[in-house]
Amino acid sequence: MLNDIQKHILEVVAGMKDGQAEGAVNIRSDGKKAFRSNSAHITIESKTDKDGIDVRVEPFTKGEQVHIPVVLTEGGFQDKVYNDFFIGEGADVTIVAGCGIHNCSSCDSEHDGIHTFYVGKNARVVYTETHYGEGEGGGKRILNPETVFYLEEGAHVTLETTQIKGVDDTKRYTKAVVGKNAEIIVQEKLLTHGSQYAESEMDVILDGEGSRTRVISRSVAQDDSEQVFYPRVQGNAPCFGHVSCDSIIMGSSKVRSIPEIACNHVDASLIHEAAIGKIAGDQLLKLMTLGLTAEEAEEKILEGFLR
Repeated sequence: MLNDIQKHILEVVAGMKDGQAEGAVNIRSDGKKAFRSNSAHITIESKTDKDGIDVRVEPFTKGEQVHIPVVLTEGGFQDKVYNDFFIGEGADVTIVAGCGIHNCSSCDSEHDGIHTFYVGKNARVVYTETHYGEGEGGGKRILNPETVFYLEEGAHVTLETTQIKGVDDTKRYTKAVVGKNAEIIVQEKLLTHGSQYAESEMDVILDGEGSRTRVISRSVAQDDSEQVFYPRVQGNAPCFGHVSCDSIIMGSSKVRSIPEIACNHVDASLIHEAAIGKIAGDQLLKLMTLGLTAEEAEEKILEGFLR
């Protein structure tokens, strides 16, 4: 049975009210399987050689969901899993993942998730991942996700990652190998505060003719926090890629954005742009003339930026 803290975290990271959700579900709590349920065309099985699961979506499955949240509530717990996803040809599914850490101890708690997706021909996947931390302890809440995609011909992936609160240290690595006429869209949202540190490294390899990518990163750094972004796109065929990184910097925070594009084919078309700056004074003033306090105006601007 899940306790109230675990249910609260599940609602934040996976939208699961009282630990319930439609579709195939696998809940991992403090390193153990807490609940599992398969759907009509999606099966989840435990690995036999290492910690983790295999998720298999049958070809041409339409409109089904997979929920695979992770919860850590034991102080000082170290967790690492290897999850593989096999998406059949022509399938169209939504996968909702995320990890929440509740740490009230003086020891660090950490979850490392290595997710690998094999996306079949003409399949479509929306994969959302939310990271969240809470707790009054002095120990850090650490999340280090690694996500790898292999897209076959005509496949389409939308990756949406969100880190909104309470994660003290994170190092994210994302890789995608994109085949013929396939596309991956990456949408990254990040908020850091206090003395938190966040690093996001990415490699998108456009291998197939007609392959495409859009990488969109939006972040806010507050207080003394630090963020580093390394998005890299490589074009090895006639392809198109666009990388956009925008950050708002506040207080004594630091942000580094280092987008890189590499064209290895004469018909590869790649674009990158990055912008870092503070909230404009006229934006604050405009909202304050509508009756908002300075703090409320600032919150509204940040909310809209990270939407």
